[in-house]
Amino acid sequence: MVDVSTKTDTVRTAVAAGRVLLGEEAFGLVTENKIRKGDVLGIAQVAGIMGAKQTSKLIPLCHDVYVKGVDVEFTLNPDDHAVDIQAYTKTVGPTGVEMEALTAVSVAALTIYDMCKSVSKAIQITDVHLLAKTGGQSGDYRKGKADQ
Repeated sequence: MVDVSTKTDTVRTAVAAGRVLLGEEAFGLVTENKIRKGDVLGIAQVAGIMGAKQTSKLIPLCHDVYVKGVDVEFTLNPDDHAVDIQAYTKTVGPTGVEMEALTAVSVAALTIYDMCKSVSKAIQITDVHLLAKTGGQSGDYRKGKADQ
């Protein structure tokens, strides 16, 4: 594990994104809130937040970060029958929250899959990636065209 004891506490943020390709039938049921297991997006939002808070328990050698804020948002994309996910994380400390944002997206996506798998096994989780981060010695990062 990397020693961060000499690093200065700074405000650090991260934004991550991902996508769940549901297919037409499952997408329709999610949109109409008719999945048997319940409110897919509401439960996935809570799961994403919980996942962010548990990141150091899931990822070996990842620092235990005191997350000060987590937000998970969904956008329904009817053209692709997809749910787009964005997670925002924030802390004040010696290490960043990129892994927490990525974990939030991943756990939210897995929750959507779990809740919809009775409708389709062809659901795909795709494009989980970091969009931006601020703070720390490496400075700020924003995904640009060169990163694609």
